[in-house]
Amino acid sequence: MSVSSSATAAAAAFNAAAPSDRKVPVVLLKTKSTPTDGYEEFFAAAGDGRYDPVFVPVLEHRFRADALKQLRADIAHGGFTGAQHAKYGAIIFTSQRAVEAFTQVVQDLRREGGAQQQQHDMDALLPASLPLYVVGPATARGLRALGLQCPILGEESGNGEVLAKIILDDYNRRVPPPPALGGAGGKRKAGLLEKLPILFLVGEQRRDIIPKTLQAPDLPAERYTAVDEVVVYETAEMQSFRQNFAAVVAGNRQAGAEQQWVVVFSPTGGKAMLETLGKGEGSAKTPLEEGGLRTCIATIGPTTRDYLVKCGYEPDVCAKKPSPEGVGNGIEDFMHGFAAN
Repeated sequence: MSVSSSATAAAAAFNAAAPSDRKVPVVLLKTKSTPTDGYEEFFAAAGDGRYDPVFVPVLEHRFRADALKQLRADIAHGGFTGAQHAKYGAIIFTSQRAVEAFTQVVQDLRREGGAQQQQHDMDALLPASLPLYVVGPATARGLRALGLQCPILGEESGNGEVLAKIILDDYNRRVPPPPALGGAGGKRKAGLLEKLPILFLVGEQRRDIIPKTLQAPDLPAERYTAVDEVVVYETAEMQSFRQNFAAVVAGNRQAGAEQQWVVVFSPTGGKAMLETLGKGEGSAKTPLEEGGLRTCIATIGPTTRDYLVKCGYEPDVCAKKPSPEGVGNGIEDFMHGFAAN
């Protein structure tokens, strides 16, 4: 956990004012993940039930039908099996939305096979030799829910830079340089193993650290790994966000809450949050408090934290890791760790 320089006094005041019998609202500025959401699970269980998590989506995600159709065809036609006509040797996921797009395709294939009385053999189409690389626990959890045989790797990485290094090492171990035969991550061609590119399922807005690292010009030829980025979803700010967020804050105030947490997952969400609270500019040390309700802010990581500081507000907590545990433990430490000060 990383706590702001003004957090000690704020935490003491926060805890002193917190009624022991009243739940603390935790407003999560994100779409609730399916089939399960790690943030909901964490806060429902943390602090002996003292938290009340609620989701207020900031961004609207729309799947690209053409991309999902192509992904479905690639899976159904053996594009990930390592056989003669295989296209890819691994898949990268760095967002929950990409996992949900993949989940939709897999579930559609399962339903399609059942309806045709010819069940798709998903263990053959997405075999145990196909690594699925993920950036954190949330993406890993979503993929595990599918019950595939594929190994899920990189959960501990936490960011794209670290994940890229993991992929470089792991994928190249799986695909020995020619003239080796067989193995995962490649297909046989003229008796040799050809290294297949990796499929990277992305949104319109994404960082390019992973493809740049895997395709860096200065990499040795045997470690160079082609990456095919496929945009499977589009993102835009929800028109209803500001109204919905304002309604949640007003509801917490009317319910008598004296404190609430707002968890911010992106600069876009941070900007919209501050503007909704009527805080366009301010001092980084100024608490967000109005009508008897104090708002404490936690961010998913340093990028969002730095953006809020630029806007004049220093978050109370910056998660050490971009995960439910990272955010939740940061808030728990803030609530309890400084109470004696």
